[in-house]
Amino acid sequence: MDDLELADWRERVARLYLSDVDLTGFRAGRDELFATHPQSPIPTADRADFPGVRYFPANPDAVVEAPLRSASGELRVDTGGPDGVVAYRRVAVADTPWGPLTLWWIEAYGGGLFVPLRDGTCGQETYGGGRYLTDTVKGTFGRGVELLPGDRVRLDANYLYNPSCAYDDRWACPLAPPENRVDVPLRAGEMAYHD
Repeated sequence: MDDLELADWRERVARLYLSDVDLTGFRAGRDELFATHPQSPIPTADRADFPGVRYFPANPDAVVEAPLRSASGELRVDTGGPDGVVAYRRVAVADTPWGPLTLWWIEAYGGGLFVPLRDGTCGQETYGGGRYLTDTVKGTFGRGVELLPGDRVRLDANYLYNPSCAYDDRWACPLAPPENRVDVPLRAGEMAYHD
């Protein structure tokens, strides 16, 4: 039944990301999933008292449009778990005001766009390993990363979220590679779960 619960989790996440709720409604929906769903990354013992994810206030300056340029090459990450070695292919680089960020394609069945990011808040205000703008394999479509016509992208850091391993050590998560690390502190999106 765990597989069916995971399928349900992914469907609910995708529906939330594709819904027309505003940022406040999105965050409330995410908190509800985290508090109640069996596949939540929040440890089971912590769910009854889960106060919700801590977020930075909405930050209009955390929304940018950037040109995309082609990229090539591959990154291979040994997950140390049942997924084994996962390959990520560079598909583009977004030249953002924060610094260049690589958009990755997960080279697995079905594939998916993946944009991990480590910024100047990581390790103090946010999870030390970085956060994600999107991982479409997990259903996080269209809020953090929106592809635009003319080789451009819209990035909204208000939707930066912690990987599951930030909530519970039972998860193994790919972290932001060096080329997706920027010095700018992006005070937007999810904050660290643990103080």
